[in-house]
Amino acid sequence: MANTGLRPDEAARLEHRDIQIVKDHGTGQTILEIEVRGKRGVGYCKSTPGAVRPFLRLRKRNKPQPSTPVFPDNHRALFNNILDELGLKLDRDGNRRTAYSLRHTYICLRLMEGADIYQVAKNCRTSVEMIEKYYAAHLKNTLDAAAINVRRPRRTKDPIRSKRTTRSSK
Repeated sequence: MANTGLRPDEAARLEHRDIQIVKDHGTGQTILEIEVRGKRGVGYCKSTPGAVRPFLRLRKRNKPQPSTPVFPDNHRALFNNILDELGLKLDRDGNRRTAYSLRHTYICLRLMEGADIYQVAKNCRTSVEMIEKYYAAHLKNTLDAAAINVRRPRRTKDPIRSKRTTRSSK
């Protein structure tokens, strides 16, 4: 989920027939193309290359039918158990981590890598406004001061203009 930006409810509905392993034309990398059944109907998602190996291991281990759920058990409970065991249920500010935190991680990492916010929103089946409000607000340390503090170069004096000015002022 941290490599796809899927919502927990979308991941719960995901079946093996919804996922294809493909070579991305733009990057040449192997990724997952996912047909997502979510709150707004069917949408599409392209994963990062980091999602491919875990999916292949899962498929090899379970030998699923096409209609078999990718996460047959309650993946939220499993995730919470892992967080509890590792002492990571709360972040440094005391906020609870949830399965939704993985979506948050995906979106923030994509933005920090320089991905276009519109493309991230489209891939996550959300709006740019939602990303700016709930996700990009946490990225204040990644602001590029060089891009923000841009100054136009000062115009140099035009020698022809300055000659005209001196002649007319005489």
